[in-house]
Amino acid sequence: MELFNYYQEINDLQEIGEELKARNELIKVLDMHEKQDIKYNHVINHLIRRSGLFPYIQIENASWEDRYIYEAFKVNIGKSEPAILHYEQSRILKKLLNGDSFAVSAPTSFGKSFIIDSFIAIKKPENVVIIVPTIALTDETRRRLQRKFSDEYKIITNTDIQLSTKNIFIFPQERANNYVDKLSSIDLLIIDEFYKASLAFDSERAPALVRAIIKLGKISKQKYFLAPNISKLNKNPVTKDMEFVHLDYNTVFLRVFTLYKEIKKDEEKKGLYLLKILDKYTGKTLIYAGTYTNIDKVSTLIIDKHLDSGSELLANFEKWLIKNYDPNWILPKLVKRGAGIHNGRLHRSLSQIQIHLFEQVNGLNCIISTSSIIEGVNTSAENVIIWKNKNGTSGINDFTYKNIIGRSGRMFRHFIGNVFVLESPPDEEQTELDLEVPNEIINEIDEDIQSEYLKEEQVRKAVEYKDEMISMLGAERYKILKKEKIIQSSDSELILSIVQEIFEDQESWRRLSYLNSPDPDQWDTMLYKVINLDPGNWGTRYSYFVGFIKALSNNWDSTIPDLLRSVEYMDLGINEIFQLERTLAFEFSSLLQDVNTIQKIIINEPSIDISPFIFRISHAFLPKNVYQLEEYGLPRMISKKIHEAGLIDLENGEIEINTIIETFKKLGSGRIKSIKSLDNFDNYVVDYFYEGIIINKN
Repeated sequence: MELFNYYQEINDLQEIGEELKARNELIKVLDMHEKQDIKYNHVINHLIRRSGLFPYIQIENASWEDRYIYEAFKVNIGKSEPAILHYEQSRILKKLLNGDSFAVSAPTSFGKSFIIDSFIAIKKPENVVIIVPTIALTDETRRRLQRKFSDEYKIITNTDIQLSTKNIFIFPQERANNYVDKLSSIDLLIIDEFYKASLAFDSERAPALVRAIIKLGKISKQKYFLAPNISKLNKNPVTKDMEFVHLDYNTVFLRVFTLYKEIKKDEEKKGLYLLKILDKYTGKTLIYAGTYTNIDKVSTLIIDKHLDSGSELLANFEKWLIKNYDPNWILPKLVKRGAGIHNGRLHRSLSQIQIHLFEQVNGLNCIISTSSIIEGVNTSAENVIIWKNKNGTSGINDFTYKNIIGRSGRMFRHFIGNVFVLESPPDEEQTELDLEVPNEIINEIDEDIQSEYLKEEQVRKAVEYKDEMISMLGAERYKILKKEKIIQSSDSELILSIVQEIFEDQESWRRLSYLNSPDPDQWDTMLYKVINLDPGNWGTRYSYFVGFIKALSNNWDSTIPDLLRSVEYMDLGINEIFQLERTLAFEFSSLLQDVNTIQKIIINEPSIDISPFIFRISHAFLPKNVYQLEEYGLPRMISKKIHEAGLIDLENGEIEINTIIETFKKLGSGRIKSIKSLDNFDNYVVDYFYEGIIINKN
């Protein structure tokens, strides 16, 4: 009788058009069915159908109408069995298949990836470009599409890969610009988390993303932009001629516990509440700590109060971390207790391994994170804990807060997600998105389209900039610089300052070739000179950064513990090593690339070209394919064992990564795991790596 009353309440809400309330009550009832093992009947299936949540229909006890709808919403998503879309997913897919270009805002639990996969499976386009915000999300997306489409498409995530007749490109925005001149046409351009094109949301990445959208958009037949929690997209030049679709269609229900009202900023009390939650709610839990310092605080609480998890898998992971990284690091101690860490500094493979363990029943039970968990991966959990209402040094806004709590709950796993708020959340607000062309890139906009994208004042600044550049380079050399389109930086003022510096001091910059020397002691002067071009951007004092670069030059021939010992005098720990390596391989290599490009135009002496040095640091002084394999989830220390066993030549930089992957496939995981130097956890990682490169349509 009680269940029937719930059904009646849901039906009444549906009748009066209260769809959101009806759907939330329905999801709660579905959770009740699951927890109490109650079979679905005609009534509940009918209510599910009316709500549009067609994947939740159980056809065993469904009416013919419900069965018909269930079958009608089946689509090919590249697997052996079709998937069932809910109503709003189907509507979005239909718009895509009709050739529409639009930006859509939908909740985290909406299931946006199904739509992309279905479009590819049904439409079979030649070239699809997917721009994602981080390297971590690049690999996650690649893994999903590799398993479904690698027999028909070349899946490209690096910029030195030869194209095939059918390609799926998956890049962060910085890499995307390298393929602009290699593609004549794109069938579908997908921008994931497109809100990051706004300076208000991501001042660091926005210029590069806007640049990619404009350049790739010119050759795209169709565009599909995705984001959560955007209430309104204001008129702007970046998404001109694109429809905005706002959807508030949730597939799970969030139960929010406002515990901060009881805690009242008492840090000791907050810690006790955290531990009680972890003890009581045993499902997978994401803890948003907000900052690196707070990750350490939460980690210490868990280490002090939680016992060994008893998992053999995690015990092996703990030993592996101690051996290959640092015995004094906090992560091995956490892992032993069933917890992991996610932030933007970690080696990519290490972050991926932890997320994989988090998805396993006998793996990690909780992850402590910064905002990287909402930017870098598409994972979710039964429980989300907001430990700190910060994002770095600033407070989180309502948009970020909703994004974090949206990680709670998941279709077919958790009908209800639990959210525990231990610090007061931001005030709720409607998020209106403004997308403008940042001043940093106005000089990169081609003159024939400047009026489409730039304001009158920006056009004037672009003309002044051009005149200033021509005064130093001359018209022909400036034309070459614009035509080459190989400048990495999205900061025009930085490029101008580099041009001025090299133009006015050509004699000193001729010594740039010292960086090609095999002796790191020859590098100091020019490293300092390059670092000074962009001061305050390297994460440590200049002497330490230079010392770190020289120490890292032995990266392939030494271990991470060896590297730590070599920089002990700088008081650099494992976390600083992670951050500096990332800074070197991305920001510093990009700066060097721009310096090299500009000096070739101004000085124009082949002997000064430092491309070999740039290649080395952009791969953190590792062999190219070893570095790229880390994006596929294979850590460098395992690659070293595979190379030394003679199974695959990973030092040969002439071999393309896709060829290396094919070699792995031919050998099979069993052959790799037969290497005697691999331990138990190495073999676990090898299995995980193979899951991401083989075709699996099941």
